[in-house]
Amino acid sequence: MRNRPLLLAATTAAIAVALTGCAFGGGAPAAQSLAPTAKASGSITVWSWDVAATALKRLAKQYEAAHAGTKIDVVDIGYDNAYDKISVGLQAGTGLPDLITMETDHNQGYITQFPKGFVDLNPVMGAQKADFDPFKWAAGNDKGGHLRVAPWDSGTVALYYRTDYAKQAGVDIAAAKTWDDLVAAGRTIKAKTGHTLLSSDLSAGGPFTMMLQQNGEGVFNAAGEITVNSPEAVKVLTLIQTMNKDGLIKNVKGWDAEVSSAKKGDSATTPNAVWWTGTLTREAAEHSGAYAVVPLPLVDASSAPTSNSGGSGLAIPAQAKNPQLAAAFLTSVLADKQNQASMMKDEGLFPAYLPALKTPYFAQPQEYFGGQKVYQTFAELTPQIKPISFTSDYAKASDIVANAVQAAVLNGQDPKAALDSAAQQIATATGRKIAG
Repeated sequence: MRNRPLLLAATTAAIAVALTGCAFGGGAPAAQSLAPTAKASGSITVWSWDVAATALKRLAKQYEAAHAGTKIDVVDIGYDNAYDKISVGLQAGTGLPDLITMETDHNQGYITQFPKGFVDLNPVMGAQKADFDPFKWAAGNDKGGHLRVAPWDSGTVALYYRTDYAKQAGVDIAAAKTWDDLVAAGRTIKAKTGHTLLSSDLSAGGPFTMMLQQNGEGVFNAAGEITVNSPEAVKVLTLIQTMNKDGLIKNVKGWDAEVSSAKKGDSATTPNAVWWTGTLTREAAEHSGAYAVVPLPLVDASSAPTSNSGGSGLAIPAQAKNPQLAAAFLTSVLADKQNQASMMKDEGLFPAYLPALKTPYFAQPQEYFGGQKVYQTFAELTPQIKPISFTSDYAKASDIVANAVQAAVLNGQDPKAALDSAAQQIATATGRKIAG
């Protein structure tokens, strides 16, 4: 599923408060061990929200029909208070269901703060590691290599672009192999059509972290050190600053404004996740036939032609009353290619389970995109997403990073100075070391 608008600037800040002061592991019971071949029966309760809950409810009925003696109650707990409920339950060691949904960028915060809070899923999922999006798998592991949150859907990123604008300007977006190439094309598009290159919410950090992940870089490295001021990060922020100076960015504030901008046709391109296809087809149906999708342009030679934005997983709390059935249902949902394909078709959840991407649905031409097989493009990109480390302090860092992007892009501060300041602020707030 997609990340909520301004999630890193608002919701995760609330989560940081919720987690602050929590005892490590809270009042969690002793860790439970899963048996790979044990027969599951009885009942479980599952917490989720929005389309994820819709998908789980549908598949729960299917599972119950195929497994006599099982009952799966999927509860849509709503998004706004979901993490408050999860935090309280983990801290208290009671009150959580057998299975919960968790967005990927929340994983490490919870796994680190509550190392005894979740069941190790390796006994039932470990043998299939190679079948999953490597970024999502890494994001669900603790430092000891225990899988605490199983990958569900991926937010694989590509470049959506308006073919009509490109044709009018006489540029070939598909030929733009690097971001420098795309910026050059954007200048031509702006001069000949008046349209900006892309629309982005710069107050929330714009495309900074997305572009940074193309190089396998994040706010922190695998050792937990602060890397937001690395040479790669400075290069990315300088590039975004240049785009804005050249008038190539339409600054939109919040999700509604981003959708409205696409509907109005403000910009020629949108670097965004696979779930944006659903937004376009629902909210900008009048532009059917005017869009195409290509891999992201590269930042440099070491870059991947994709990144990640959004997505989620499933976890079994250690306090689960029936972890064996929870694990059986989890694997049937996440490690079954037909079930995963059905969730893309019916609920728009793009699989992190790679075998599902080879099913016929993903090779179908999409009318909205002029007959292009866009899901096949995303399927080919998903295994190339580079893993990054979020750490338990990602929520604290996200607002600081967004402020640094604003300082450089909107206020003209030197990108290196802005990121050096951000790194120092994060170090002060978290006690972490600045890398290098």
